[in-house]
Amino acid sequence: MNVAVLKSMLILIASLVSGQALAEACNVFTRSSSEAVKPVERHSCYSYSNLPAEAINWSCSNESKDMLNSEKHKVARCADGSVGSCIAPLTQEALANPKASGGDEPALPKDARVITYYYDTPSLGQARADCERSNGIWQTH
Repeated sequence: MNVAVLKSMLILIASLVSGQALAEACNVFTRSSSEAVKPVERHSCYSYSNLPAEAINWSCSNESKDMLNSEKHKVARCADGSVGSCIAPLTQEALANPKASGGDEPALPKDARVITYYYDTPSLGQARADCERSNGIWQTH
């Protein structure tokens, strides 16, 4: 069995066994303010594992940055039907900005993860590259 697949399955199983696993999620819709700037994903959803459920509250706010506007809403869990997902280490920076996952020195528990599901993703290859660059484990669904 592929080491990455085995590692992914172990992380998923560990997060499901945890009493704090995936209690809340953040559904994100992103649109561009300009035709020249295309978002990597238009619809995604993320959750945290091995953290208290309320940890998502701050990151799931309706902040817009520059040319991309994101509308975020807390949901009980991410929906089925994603085209890909990324399980990446969660850092203090990523807690505030889920796209900043990975890094060398996590300031949170070593087993804390951000799990991002991609639904409407025009650039699935770029989403995968971003995931792997952040020390994440990518799965195509």
